[in-house]
Amino acid sequence: MEYEDRVRIATPEGVDVELTLAGIGSRFIAAILDLLIQGAILLAAALALGVLGDDDGGVGAAVYSIVLFLVFFAYDVLFEVRSRGRTPGKRWTGLRVVRTGGSPITFVPSCVRNVMRVVDFLPATYAIGMLSIFVTARNQRLGDLAAGTLIVRERPGGTRKRPGPEEPTAARGSDGWDVSAVSARDVGTVRQFLDRRSGLETAARAELAGELERRLRPLVAGAPERIAAEEFLERLAAAKADRA
Repeated sequence: MEYEDRVRIATPEGVDVELTLAGIGSRFIAAILDLLIQGAILLAAALALGVLGDDDGGVGAAVYSIVLFLVFFAYDVLFEVRSRGRTPGKRWTGLRVVRTGGSPITFVPSCVRNVMRVVDFLPATYAIGMLSIFVTARNQRLGDLAAGTLIVRERPGGTRKRPGPEEPTAARGSDGWDVSAVSARDVGTVRQFLDRRSGLETAARAELAGELERRLRPLVAGAPERIAAEEFLERLAAAKADRA
């Protein structure tokens, strides 16, 4: 059983979000799965280009060199940016790359962390990278330190259907809610979360919504007990707007 390290991140809403860091075991499994996929791509490309039987090199070898570079560099960058920090191997093992503030990884940090993979590999078999993961407080290899990224574990069930931003919160109904005890500052925090939640990672979003609900529910009278955290916050904001 892998020991779980956790990190607390302060959000702009003033709430600390706790994320579970990925350990070296799950990261190794994810890397092996990605390497198998990359190897299959390279084998298919070699067979298609005829490189395996091309004795004098030629155009096939040149094209294959380009494919080799793209597979081992662009593969990770493409999936991390387009799939919100998840390569196929990370998706299979429930891992995700995020920025140190909990926000999704973008193109430049992804490029930095993957270029630094060359250094992490030295002197062989990721020796420097594994040493860095062991000794850093946030389980970061050198590439993560340079790019300002973390690898975190996703929570089970964290990909449930999210209400779309175009869905009117007032339609959900908040009649009978007494929100007079909720301050304007608290409502501003709720609205800030609702505005930026689509840009948060799944685990950070769920953690932040739950923390805001726990903090504000005692101040609201008439709210039903069985209601999702984000729906509670939506209806709270709508009730406050109606009251105003």
